[in-house]
Amino acid sequence: MDMTLHPWHLILMSIFYIISGVNHFRKPSLYEAIIPKYIPYKMFWNEITGMSQIFFALSIQLPGAQIISAWSIIVLLLLMFPANINMLLDKKASLGIPMWILYLRIPLQFALIAWAYYYTYFLYLI
Repeated sequence: MDMTLHPWHLILMSIFYIISGVNHFRKPSLYEAIIPKYIPYKMFWNEITGMSQIFFALSIQLPGAQIISAWSIIVLLLLMFPANINMLLDKKASLGIPMWILYLRIPLQFALIAWAYYYTYFLYLI
């Protein structure tokens, strides 16, 4: 595959994670509220997560960094998974979001992992 032209879905992924990462700084209290109580230093983890999303979103656009960036996104999504569960279990952490949407977030998380996984290997088979 010609790596000089990025597929639209790779660009879309970057935009998605940049917006998400920036939101960690625009509305930190929202993100800190969903971090499970047993995790200390919520502001720190919120900022690290936001910076990581932005960094991986940009680095996945670099041909030499795509595979490691995609794996990094997968690890980040797995590390953020407890926040999704916490939103289901803790009424305060649910932020008033309807339960059906919170349940929908679980398979969405796996879909995002599959999307990132595509750039670890399958993209290069084309």
